[in-house]
Amino acid sequence: MIWIQFAILLVAILIGARMKGIGLGVMGMVALMIFVFVFRMAPADPPIDVMLIILSVVSTAATLQAAGGMEYMVRLAEKVLRSKPSLIVLIAPLTTFVFSVFAGTAHITYSLLPIIAEVSTKKRIRPERALSISVIASHLAVTASPISAATAALVSILGGAISLPQVIMVSIPACLVGILCGVAVCWKKGVELERDPVFLEKMKDPEFAKSIDLDTSASREPLKPGAKTAVAIFGLAVLLIVMVGAFPKMLPTFEPGHANLAINNLGNIKMAAMIELIMLSAAAAIMIFTKTTAESVSKASLFTAGAVAVISVFGVVWMSATFMQTNQAIIESALGNMVRSAPWTFSIAIFLLSMLLFSQAATTQALAPLGLALGISPAHLVAMFPGANGDFVLPGYPTLLAAINFDRTGSTHIGKFLVNHSFMIPGLVAVGMSVAAGFFFASILL
Repeated sequence: MIWIQFAILLVAILIGARMKGIGLGVMGMVALMIFVFVFRMAPADPPIDVMLIILSVVSTAATLQAAGGMEYMVRLAEKVLRSKPSLIVLIAPLTTFVFSVFAGTAHITYSLLPIIAEVSTKKRIRPERALSISVIASHLAVTASPISAATAALVSILGGAISLPQVIMVSIPACLVGILCGVAVCWKKGVELERDPVFLEKMKDPEFAKSIDLDTSASREPLKPGAKTAVAIFGLAVLLIVMVGAFPKMLPTFEPGHANLAINNLGNIKMAAMIELIMLSAAAAIMIFTKTTAESVSKASLFTAGAVAVISVFGVVWMSATFMQTNQAIIESALGNMVRSAPWTFSIAIFLLSMLLFSQAATTQALAPLGLALGISPAHLVAMFPGANGDFVLPGYPTLLAAINFDRTGSTHIGKFLVNHSFMIPGLVAVGMSVAAGFFFASILL
């Protein structure tokens, strides 16, 4: 019976992935309906915390975008990227990593990818090299960000055994090691641009050749007056979240035994609730001090992306959690001995599920509780956390498609066999080395 249920789960995910947008979420609900009414499976708890974190963080990021703060950050990044064009393959992924860690989402890279492609092309460095590892770096940043839904989900599931600052103390250096290894394999990836037959064919078009070297950096509107203020407020909010995680005694405590979505059984405020409170308060501060309207926030592209993410996580995580809850004894029996003798093998399961779910938060919410049930230590789960970045394997994630579209030379591509695309090798190397480095840093820091 479990194999029939698993087949339904896979079919729902595959169809949802092809539908794109909210497809994963709605198809997850269809599968959940079948689980409940056909197989009489009791629904698990819906992922309310993860959904609320995504909604609050992305809403605040959208407020930052509407106030001009994102544009200001992009211009800062552009200065960095243009400062050493010959090192674009190294500087670009480090820049996207830092910005995505700060924003808590990989969606900020949409504004950076065309700059990376332009700088690479003008220097006649194959854009595929910088673009591929930059996209992977932005994904790894989600598992290194103190305000991402994935990180908050992991901290919540670990139940105080490991704090937020401890998680990012391991994940940030581990992911940086993985990114640098990815840079190494991308440094000479593919033929040189000036010998690429696709690029040479495009250069025969005079208009294309002229546009390649056209300077686009000067043709910009002035920054909005409150852009820098918005970035400062957002930065203070991120810092406050890290401080709260490091010093939980700063928070008020309440009478034990009255747990709810915001308070645990000990009467302490949950980390997820604090992220939601601080982020949305920061959004209000940005709106007040920069005179940003609520209407402009709702029209921001990040706000739409957040809505899609919430629906997707709602359906696919609820479906997966129900499957795991119902079949937990069978799964534990099948994986138990292997995982207990070699805990790192559980990272393979995390990676494989993330390939299908296209979400670090959804993967963490679905598998971290199973890891604890299998006896994996919290420190090892933190080490494996970067393994939740398998969303590049099937080239349907928006950041991958954006990078392909922004590369006008045609060097960044999807191969004939779908999985032999530009992001596969740097992604496998970066994620694999991040997990390996995660075990090293966890052993000395946790």
